[in-house]
Order: sequence, then C-alpha cells, then structure tokens
Amino acid sequence: MEIELLQKRRQKLAETLAPNEMVIVFAESIPVYPRNYLEDKNFLYLTGMELPEAITVFGKQKEKYFEQLFIERENPKMVVWEGKKTSIEEAQNHSAIKSVAYLDEFEKVIFPYLTKAEKCYLDFGKTSLTKPLTKSEKFIQEVRDHFPNIKFARLQNVMTPLRSKKSDWEILQLQKAIDVTALGIQKMREKAKVGMMEYELEAMLRYEITRSGLRHIGFKPIIASGINAATLHYDKNNCQINANDLILTDVGAAANGYSADITRTFPVAKKFSDRQKTIYKAVLDTNKEIIDMVRPGISMKELNDRTKELLAKALIELGLIEDKKEYRKYYMHGVGHHLGLDTHDLMPENNVLKEGYVITVEPGLYIPEEKIGVRIEDDVLVTKEGHKVLSAHIPKEISELEK
Repeated sequence: MEIELLQKRRQKLAETLAPNEMVIVFAESIPVYPRNYLEDKNFLYLTGMELPEAITVFGKQKEKYFEQLFIERENPKMVVWEGKKTSIEEAQNHSAIKSVAYLDEFEKVIFPYLTKAEKCYLDFGKTSLTKPLTKSEKFIQEVRDHFPNIKFARLQNVMTPLRSKKSDWEILQLQKAIDVTALGIQKMREKAKVGMMEYELEAMLRYEITRSGLRHIGFKPIIASGINAATLHYDKNNCQINANDLILTDVGAAANGYSADITRTFPVAKKFSDRQKTIYKAVLDTNKEIIDMVRPGISMKELNDRTKELLAKALIELGLIEDKKEYRKYYMHGVGHHLGLDTHDLMPENNVLKEGYVITVEPGLYIPEEKIGVRIEDDVLVTKEGHKVLSAHIPKEISELEK
C-alpha cells in the first residue's frame, strides 16, 4: 500500500478528532488452527499492515496530534519455532508511523495520554453475556477504574466517514477481487454436473482464487443447489446436486483485504425450465432496474422500496401471492449493502449514496415449495453522474448462461 495513501487517511482521521480525543485500535490475535489470519479491518485501513497482537493509538493532546504503534517484542529463543517478528524499523517503514514501541511498554507510554483524554474511540458494541470480552471491552473495563472521567465512543463513529468513500487504489483492489471471483464462478458453471457435491464446486472456487494470487476469500462461500438456495445464508455446501437443480453461488475473493460479493444462479442442466426461466427473469429484470437507479443522492431506502414493488408485482404474476403485501414470504432481505474491507462495510446512518461509494445490488426470490432460490448480485460503484457495474463482465443473461 502506498505510504501517501496511509498518511492521507490518518490526516483525515486527525481532522475529525477534537482536542483531547483518542482512537485505539487493536489488531487481531493469531487464530487457532485451521483459520487463516485476517487482520482487523480498521487496523489494516490505518496502518496498511498485518501485525498480530499489535495496538495503534491516534489522538490529540489539546491541539497537538500524535500517533503511536505498539508491536510484539522478539523472543530470540522462539525465532527457530515462529520465525522473526516485525522489527521497529520495518514497522516504521511500512506504516509511516514514526513512534513505534513494544507491547510491554504500552501501559507506560499510553498513561500520560489517558491522564488528559476526555473521549476515547474503541471497537465495541457487540457485547454478549455468553462470550468473552474483546480486547477493547477489557481495556474499557480497566481504564474506567482509573480514569472514570473518560467517555468511550464507538470506533465506527469516526471510521465510517473515512471508509465509506473509496479511493482509486481501493477501487482497484475491489476490481481485482471481482475479476478473480469471476474466474471461480466461470469454473463452477462450466464443471457443474448432476451427482456432484456442492463442496466440489467450492473447491474449484478456492483453487481458482488461490492460483490467481489471492490468499483469502471475503466470506464463507454459499454453494446452494435446489431447495438449499431458498435458505439465505446456507453455507454447509455438503449436498449432492440433483437433475434440474438451479445452483446459487454467493461468493467473493478478497484482494488486500477488500472483498468482492457476487451472486450468480445457473441451471446444472445448462438449460432453464420454463418455470425457472420465468422466475429468473423476474429477478434479473429487478436487478437491472435497481442498478439503473444508482447515482449520487439516491438513498438505499429508495432502492429497497422500488425492489419490493417490482418483486411483489412479479410474485403476483407468478401466481405465488394475491396481495403485494405478502411479498415477504418469498423475498425477505434488503437489496444491497456497502462493500469494501468488510463484505458488509461501514455505512452512513442516512445511507444516501455519494460518489465513491461501492454497494451491492442483490434482489432474489426464494420458493422452497418449488425447490427454487434465485439471487443475482452485482457490485456497483457510484460515480459522479451515475454508476459503474464492476461485475458487468460476469455473465447473468439467460442466453449467456445457456450458451
């Protein structure tokens, strides 16, 4: 990642902070096997680094801005087992944060900042009584005992304005993730056949992503055949594909942390039945019309409202409902979400689209009694005068899928 881009991001963060406010971001811990290491998205956004256990602090003492990074100290006896740790010099060079210390110095270094702090932003708000406290929650618990006057606020309050609008570099990462995802979808569509297991298609997807040079996927893939496609978050991917099934693939590679999110639905028989074609066309027409509406100034609520109208009308024509108010029986989710470092990325409260936002458009119909689920999802960049479909090259027309 370019140093200038990181510095620009942190400069914008500094401009949002009032005097005596702080931001503390904890990196992820080393995962338990077999999970791959995925860095905390806000830590990655502000430092450009994957540094297990690290902590970074940004803030203002009165009007003076400061930034500090804390990293693991190397244990010479463990080098032969774990390899070398990132050095202070390497951390300085890669993050462009000049003040770098070791984690065992955290308390000593941060104490003077806390004595003058009035507000501190941390990643919290998803607490559960049945789960252990996160690093941020433990920190808040400890600090409150010593500094009861410090107010705590959610990190997303300052990160959402920064992360919502994507830079040219971020759009390039998303496009790369989408292009690689397209290769995986193409391979699944070409190789799918009756009797195959859903996880065989997932293996093809993962192979194409890895051989294309990307290390991660953005989320657990959904490879749903037949009635499984009527379950929105089906991810077991362990059923056999039957004759005449539609296969719904909701998948996305990740490039430098930025995730694609593409859904395509296709027939294993290479040809749609008449009923499947009618249902698919209803979803496709909705997908296209909603994409055409995307532009600066329109809200996600407007896109959602129009989607409901279109799908309710289609459901009546399909003979599935009699009153448009019954649409939720077969369509029960929103038409899209913001996309970026998180698959469901941070989004502003009013959710009015602006230039540089990237969203998904994903209408669907789910009809378990007919063992049919259809969703068509594209990734769309909001441009100055309209939009650009970043996934436009991934086939979705009936003629393309049957070709």
